[in-house]
This record gives sequence, structure tokens and C-alpha cells, in this order.
Amino acid sequence: MKIKRIPVLSDNYVFVLSDPQQKVAAVVDPAVAEPVLDYLTEIDAQLIAIFNTHHHFDHVGGNQKLIQHFPDLCVYGGAEDRGRIPQQQVFLTEQDTVKFANRVAKVFFIPGHTRAHIAYYFPPTMPGETGELFCGDTIFAGGCGRLFEGTPAQMVNSIAKLRNLPDNTRVWCAHEYTLNNLKFAITVDPENVNLQNRYQEVQQARNQRVATVPSLLGIEKQTNPFLRWDTPALQAIAKHQEPARVFGRIRGMKDQF
Repeated sequence: MKIKRIPVLSDNYVFVLSDPQQKVAAVVDPAVAEPVLDYLTEIDAQLIAIFNTHHHFDHVGGNQKLIQHFPDLCVYGGAEDRGRIPQQQVFLTEQDTVKFANRVAKVFFIPGHTRAHIAYYFPPTMPGETGELFCGDTIFAGGCGRLFEGTPAQMVNSIAKLRNLPDNTRVWCAHEYTLNNLKFAITVDPENVNLQNRYQEVQQARNQRVATVPSLLGIEKQTNPFLRWDTPALQAIAKHQEPARVFGRIRGMKDQF
């Protein structure tokens, strides 16, 4: 399974999964259709699936046009998003699976950013390979999504599910927010040497217009404050130890950053 990252809009990423042998493809969160169609033409592939993580327009805006070009494709999304994702046909819940290119992805129900958000995780097929996590707007490189329809407790529970995945998991998040996320992270975790080093690396990358997605989950565990609610430094900033309160306090600070 090959993965193509396509930058769209101002800071979104669309991910096209392809199977070169079968000449088929799937797309994760197509904000717009045109760049996806161009890439499918380039690789001579038939689109057979849309994997949506949630209903926001910058994740589903290309659904209708893609269906016009490939009327037999299947649209997947969370069961709780019924009626909110254009042309959704499959309604996924926790522990469901989806298949593509002889790979099987596990579905996680991860409410918080929205009430119906899901993620897709493809485990590695061979020792030493990476897993592939498509998590929409739940975890970002160095950050997390805003709580539009969920609570801090829900988001902590959701992120905890993803945090339990192996360190060698690539995090394919849907936005290029990393530099700003790390600018904030340093304000709440200033003594974190791993974070300081990552910030410098990301500054250099973005100065050269290099993408910072995907990230590795192991790096997120070391440097992303929204995965570190149980560390003393973040608990001290939040003046609390209860996970949802620590997370909520840090998320509130980020909202005002």
C-alpha cells in the first residue's frame, strides 16, 4: 500500500492510498476533489473508497465530485455521523475493520473534536515496518483538535486509545499546524529537551517548506502536551492531576494562544 500526501486549501492534507498491482485507490478525507483526480490519472488508478474521519467540510468537501467520477466507490464514515457525510454508505463503530490493498485497518471511535469522529489504523505487515494511523483532527503533530462537540474527558479517552498504539506508528493528521503547535507546547513544557530539539527541527523544515506530516507516535508521546496529561510538568501548569482537568486546562490555554 502506497500513501500519497496531497496538500490542499491553506493547510489541509488529503491522503491517497493506492495498490499499484490492482490499480485501485482509496482516499482519506478528500477536502477537494481536483488534486485527487489529477493524481489518480497520473497513477492510472480506479478510486474504490473514501475513508472519512468526520463530517467537517474540509474533510468531505470533495466527496460528491469524486462520486460523480467513480459512481461505484464506497463512502465510509462513523456511525454517529449519519446524515452529515455526503453519500455515506458504511457506518463504522469501535472495533470495526475496513480493508484495502490486502491490509486491514482497525476503526477507533474517538469523539472529542466532533461527537462522531473515527480513526483508521493499519498495523504493520512485517516486523520493523510502521503502522499507519489516519486520525483526522484528533491528534495533530505537536497538538490536538479543538473540542467542537465533545468534552475534555471524551478527548482524553479518545487520545488514550491512540496513545496506546506502538511508537513506530506514522500519524497522518489532516493539517500542517506543527510549527504553531510546538510554539505553544514550549510555553507549557519548557524544560522538555526533546520538545526543544523538535521545535528547532520543525522550524528548519518549515523554513524550507518541507511537510512535517506524517509524524511518529513515539515522538508525539515525548513532545506533544496533549498526550502528556499524566506528566508532572503538565500537571503543575494545570494545577491539577486528574487527566481530564489537566487536558482541559492545557486545551483552554491553547485556544487563547
